Amino acid sequence: MTRADHDGNVPRTADGGGELRAAIEDYLRYLDIERGFSPHTVRAYASDLAALVEHLAARSVPPLAQLDLEMFRDWLWDASERGLAPATIARRAASARGFTAWLERTGRGPDTARRLRSPKQGRALPRVVTGEGMRGILDGLRVAAGSGDPNALRDLAVVELLYGAGIRVSELCAIDRDHVDLDRRTVRVTGKGDKQRTVPFGVPAAQAVVDYLRRGRPELAGEHSGEALFVGARGGRIGPRSVYALTSRVLGASPGAGPAGPHAFRHTAATHLLDGGADLRTVQEMLGHASLGTTQIYTHVSSERLREAYRIAHPRA
Repeated sequence: MTRADHDGNVPRTADGGGELRAAIEDYLRYLDIERGFSPHTVRAYASDLAALVEHLAARSVPPLAQLDLEMFRDWLWDASERGLAPATIARRAASARGFTAWLERTGRGPDTARRLRSPKQGRALPRVVTGEGMRGILDGLRVAAGSGDPNALRDLAVVELLYGAGIRVSELCAIDRDHVDLDRRTVRVTGKGDKQRTVPFGVPAAQAVVDYLRRGRPELAGEHSGEALFVGARGGRIGPRSVYALTSRVLGASPGAGPAGPHAFRHTAATHLLDGGADLRTVQEMLGHASLGTTQIYTHVSSERLREAYRIAHPRA
């Protein structure tokens, strides 16, 4: 037991035996006993890694061998969106790098966080896909869905709704069939703090959902589907981990830095709305941000895109 145990307990997970939790506890013991770190420092590491476990628990914690860089990046971006201080995010990145370096040295897992970098203060800009890039992604998914494959029909509907409504992955996974109004093209979602909001989406997303409901969901649904709109491979409600796998695949060939997770489509939707002339308050309401300050990050994204376009195109740049 480390000196940090009473202040930084690592929560239990559903990862089939707590492999990650056990590794973290051994790592904290190593820092405490073998490295002689101060109790304060060990508690900080324990707190950071406990937050990592909680983040991954919502996405079905993978075995140690399957931890990858994108999972750590999405953890940091989630912290950034929730308004954590840059110094806290930087410390979390350092904790993750130290942990996976120890995993590799002890032969328990890969050093996947080696290249993890925290967002720079004032430059924590999210990944945004260009309009052309989004058309390419959606065209590819549409071609696959044209085969009638139920998984392809679902995947197209998932990405269309993530981008068309700008919703969070947790919100998408929780949607029931009666939450969607196809006539009005709106979806009712429950965001952070159990706050409900109704979000509009466009014609392409509506058509994708209709096609999925008619030809995809009946093939995928099982006894555990309930009223879930999106159904996974085993017939139950789709989980965040499946959505992360999908978005990582479709964003893999798309240019741009930052995590290739579902939030990239949310960031992209917000930025494209502002680029198209939507006001900041409307975007705040659509995204379900409690603070306008959180939404303002997208004005910085738009400014960055404008400056880059100016630098490339203007003869006097």
